[in-house]
Amino acid sequence: MFIINCKNYNEISGEKINRLAAIAEKISKKHKIQIALAPPHHQLASIKKSKLLVFAQHLDDTKVGSTTGYMIPEIVKKSKVNGALINHSEHRISSKEITSLVKRLKKLKMKTVVCVKNVQEAEKYARLNPTYIAIEPPELIGTGRAISNERPELITKSLSSVKKARNSTKLLCGAGIVTTDDVKRAMELGSHGILVASGIVKSRNWNRDIEGFAKAIL
Repeated sequence: MFIINCKNYNEISGEKINRLAAIAEKISKKHKIQIALAPPHHQLASIKKSKLLVFAQHLDDTKVGSTTGYMIPEIVKKSKVNGALINHSEHRISSKEITSLVKRLKKLKMKTVVCVKNVQEAEKYARLNPTYIAIEPPELIGTGRAISNERPELITKSLSSVKKARNSTKLLCGAGIVTTDDVKRAMELGSHGILVASGIVKSRNWNRDIEGFAKAIL
């Protein structure tokens, strides 16, 4: 799994998101690798024609109905969104909300990516059997210093914690990944894929770097 979190970077504003989606879709088909795009919420509908997986960057554990301003799983599902990031370090939520959202999305047959900051959280939330646990130490996010080089033990220990749950959850890693070597190292350490943001979105050559990361995963 190769997830591109677009955050709210200016590089994908307006119609530029569609160019990124087109490039990622082409590379996904070429290499037969699963690529997911997590655009800003207002752009979810604009890339729904893409054959990429589309993830929300955040969802709210709030009821369907008169809940203005919230992103609701059951409503998002009807817009052909395939899953969501949950508890990203830039949008942390409570343990109760994480548990509820994983259950709601699983019931809707949507993919769940629970972001965690340490091994203890990886072990705790792997018990919920989300689709993925993504280990991302906050201090490395956006720094260009990759977790696979700076904190490799976090990947291996998180992998062990996820395996303890004895379910289908897979481990992804993120934070500071900017080169193909960062990706290769993450895979060598046992990651099932990557969650990356600025390393792709802020690249001056999307085609080169998305393909480079895809090849490194494979």
